[in-house]
Amino acid sequence: MGKLRSIFVGMGLVIVLSQLFSCAPKNTKQADTPVLDTVVEVKMPVLKYGLPVDSFTLEMGKVKNNQYLSQILNARGVGMGTIDKIARKSRDVFDVRKIKSGENFCILSTRDSVPVAKYFVYENSPVQYTVFELTDSLGIYQGAKEVKTRQRTAHGVVESSLWNAMVDNGQDPVLSLELSKIYAWTIDFFGIQKGDRYRLIYDEEYVDSVSIGIGNIYAVEFEHYGEPNYAYWFKQDSIWDYYDDKGNSLRKEFLKAPLEFYRISSRFSNGRMHPVLRIRRPHHGVDYAAPKGTPVMTIGDGTVIAKAYQKGGGGNYLKIKHNHTYTTTYMHLSGYAKGISTGSRVRQGDVIGYVGATGLATGPHLDFRVHMNGRAIDPLKMKADPVDPVDSLHMERFTLLKDSLMLELQKIQWDDLEQILANSN
Repeated sequence: MGKLRSIFVGMGLVIVLSQLFSCAPKNTKQADTPVLDTVVEVKMPVLKYGLPVDSFTLEMGKVKNNQYLSQILNARGVGMGTIDKIARKSRDVFDVRKIKSGENFCILSTRDSVPVAKYFVYENSPVQYTVFELTDSLGIYQGAKEVKTRQRTAHGVVESSLWNAMVDNGQDPVLSLELSKIYAWTIDFFGIQKGDRYRLIYDEEYVDSVSIGIGNIYAVEFEHYGEPNYAYWFKQDSIWDYYDDKGNSLRKEFLKAPLEFYRISSRFSNGRMHPVLRIRRPHHGVDYAAPKGTPVMTIGDGTVIAKAYQKGGGGNYLKIKHNHTYTTTYMHLSGYAKGISTGSRVRQGDVIGYVGATGLATGPHLDFRVHMNGRAIDPLKMKADPVDPVDSLHMERFTLLKDSLMLELQKIQWDDLEQILANSN
């Protein structure tokens, strides 16, 4: 009996002790420490065109000459019935008849022993693409690749042409076209001189690490005949435009030339030897020699007051009235831009026609003429007032931007002009 009692007493002691320990305060440090389960790494899908391309087999290709969507898809096992449905369904999104040779496409197929095409992606441009779902839904939608920009600088010296200067310096020659637009009202790019030089700050745009072109141009210094010509990109009243270092707009009433980057073959004269008739007579215009089909632009806002053919003379021509003072005439055109007719309103820089050799001409060129108050004047000597400068309300903000960009321009070291010119002689 005493032995049994001692057993019960021992058991009671164990119970009491266990209760005491269960009521004891827990180690807060341990309580705050989470119990971790096994960590599972989630692999993110690789996306292209918004699709998980690592789940498919990709076939990249280019559209061949005279190749249609039906030929591309049918060769990958897509039935003609499905192709017909795609063509009809896609009209509101993308007309498959507009697929062009040389453009990229991608076909995404299953990774089975017998691959099945699931998506066809056509790249409309370096940025835009159209996705055709080859599943039961036959969904069709458009998307855009991410465009990234990198700020660049460029500089150089002109020896023969601005285009060649940029090519020689490993720069995108499209920059020369952009500069011609920026300075269209202030520098005659047909008159670029050997020794002219430039430096600028701009953005270059990239898709998939491949350059797709020029973005914004923020600041330019173009030295022409030894004189600096500045251009700063500035936003005033929600409109972006280019202004010089004094805040004057680079846009004037008229463009300096009605087409881009081609040779002047004949100037304004009161007694030019006519190249066809071989007699001396006035030539009250400027001839711009350019390939047939080169776009011709109106140099200013106005209304088309004549669209006709002049036998034995100017061929197809247009006449535009800009205001009570000025009219301009564009002659020897091979054709007119769509929608151009007598009475049409045109805006500065609009394409109105194309260079040709209609009428009395030895080759394709534009005969460009300007009349002021009914009297023919030399287009190359026409002056135009600038449009609104930077407003006084914005001048402080403009000055801060201009000074900052000018400092950045000055960090771009000029090439040694004297050495370059010496080496080229």
